[in-house]
Amino acid sequence: MLTKALTGLGLCHFFLGAFFLAGQTASDQAPKVVWPDTNHWYDRFAGPYEPRTVPPPSFENSTRIDSLMRAGKLYLSLQDAINLALENNLDIEVRRYNAGIASSDTLRAQGGALLRGIDLTVNELPQGVGGPASPLINAQATGATPATAISTNLIEQTAIAISTTNPIVTGTTPLATGPAIPIFDPAVVGQLNWQHLTTPQVNSVVAGTDALVSRNFVGSLGLSKGFGAGTQLSATFNSNNQDTNSFRNTYNPYTSSSLGFGITQPLLRGFGLSVNRRFIRIAKNNEKISDLAFQHQVIETVAGVIRLYFDLVSLIDDVAVKQKTLELAQQLYNDNKQKVEQGTLAPIELVRAQAQVAASRQDLANSQGFELEQELIIKTVLTKRGTADPLIREARIVATTPIDIPAQEEVRPVQDLVSEAFRNRPEIQEAQLQIANSQISLRGSRNGLLPELDIVGAAQNSGLGGALNPLAPATSPGSTGLITSSSPTFLGGFGSSLGQIFARNYPTYGIGLQLTLPVHNRIAQGDYVRDQMQLRQSEVRSQQLEDQVRLDVESSLIALQRTRGAYDAAVEARKLQEQSLQIEMEKYANGVSTTFLVMQYQSLLAQARSTEVAARSVYVKARTALERSVGETLPNHSISIDEVFHGKISAAPATLPVLGPGGGR
Repeated sequence: MLTKALTGLGLCHFFLGAFFLAGQTASDQAPKVVWPDTNHWYDRFAGPYEPRTVPPPSFENSTRIDSLMRAGKLYLSLQDAINLALENNLDIEVRRYNAGIASSDTLRAQGGALLRGIDLTVNELPQGVGGPASPLINAQATGATPATAISTNLIEQTAIAISTTNPIVTGTTPLATGPAIPIFDPAVVGQLNWQHLTTPQVNSVVAGTDALVSRNFVGSLGLSKGFGAGTQLSATFNSNNQDTNSFRNTYNPYTSSSLGFGITQPLLRGFGLSVNRRFIRIAKNNEKISDLAFQHQVIETVAGVIRLYFDLVSLIDDVAVKQKTLELAQQLYNDNKQKVEQGTLAPIELVRAQAQVAASRQDLANSQGFELEQELIIKTVLTKRGTADPLIREARIVATTPIDIPAQEEVRPVQDLVSEAFRNRPEIQEAQLQIANSQISLRGSRNGLLPELDIVGAAQNSGLGGALNPLAPATSPGSTGLITSSSPTFLGGFGSSLGQIFARNYPTYGIGLQLTLPVHNRIAQGDYVRDQMQLRQSEVRSQQLEDQVRLDVESSLIALQRTRGAYDAAVEARKLQEQSLQIEMEKYANGVSTTFLVMQYQSLLAQARSTEVAARSVYVKARTALERSVGETLPNHSISIDEVFHGKISAAPATLPVLGPGGGR
């Protein structure tokens, strides 16, 4: 998986491993986290409190596109188009950041925090001009005279709109969190406080003065940490130095100190590693899901580029068909003009031929416009800033990869294709991991049904140190003249109090059980039932997804067979129409046919040629759809996910071949 590959690079922290790769070149597009400078001795201590920065994305295209430009034209093979998309497409660029986002959630979970979640949305490329409303065919290939089509919708929004899919099977409502987990990151809490306090006294006998004046200096230092079993451990040191004007205190000034330890261990609710580390397990699964979502986005992008590219090839071929139709119409017009001038043909026949030329020009203009629209869409998909670059905006695309129709289709059992799809499709694996996460969360919700029964223990040592109060009288008032008693143990200061603490002169111990027993427990019961319901919904959605994958494979296979049959029929029909026109032209040259019949056969041939172009386009899209539905898009085009993540595709730009039928202009 992608995250495992990244975290295996030997960095000191897996979160940074998801981003920061030592020795990366400038062309590496993997998002990085930049460490602050560590030039001082104290940086090792200050590191956890200094921000790591993520540099802004670069919107410069890869250098590959410059190598494909020739004299203002972009010579583009299918592999070049795929590589440009893998390097520059912004949908993939967005997905590159998700690996680090998922890793940051794991980092939070390891510290004891709740998860923030990941986004699984996958963008699909625009349909393009050759999409469902493809303009390649103007009318059905029947015996009737085809009509010229006029595009009434000048801006086809469906051709440029981006659609999204979200392979979430767990629903939008999050599962209950279950019992709170301890904070695994240790926390140090310290306090220093100085105070001057004057308090008027209602009874001077108690304090020995009408106004008690005290100066306090309080310091405390504490450490708390949670553990996977649910254990909460705390240690606290307190010290209070006080100086007053009261002569009732034996010691003044004095320092009192204490060092205490506390422990809380759940026995029912919140007990166990499986409960308290559940978010870490879910976060690690989310890293795998994020990798699969990246792979899913790459598959959708590559399949979309293939579809857009071959649609452009078909549109270019259709322009060539319209140009040939115009040439035939122009040739008929020229022949009729010559015969009219010679007086062997009625002038009305010249008018009819001229009308046919005008109609052919309109068809050509439509096809050329569709080609330009498709080029615009492709250039936007393959670059980071679309047509903001004037050179890219003005460049015409020369498609150098023709549509290849195999002589014979490979026969593969449908059940084998379905089994392969279940193994390869990232959506299936994403769904399985999401259900696994729901089951982990459900165990936490079930643990929340239990009463709270905790063992609570505490241990504390105390100490006192000070000087005899110089304000105290030699004898106690009302006494028999005895000197005020004092202990040599307490004489001293802060060091004396510390010595008593570590000598355990004044220890305090305690242990007990703490029970919280919800009487109805309706909140936990409701959460557990709801989470079970949502888990069952997820299992149903997962089955729906499997059914959809099976439907995709079987329908794609049927579509491939159907389009192959349609293409073979279209090729045969085009050949027959060529023969028919040739025969009619010979008859016309011998004066036994009419202009109207020749025009009709020319239109039928034009329609047959357009039908063949469209059939070839539909066939290759059906083949691409089957490839995608089975999950073979990446291996069939030798695409490495690791290379895509770093935006460094090893494949070199293709050489510029001599264009043949089905490719280029």
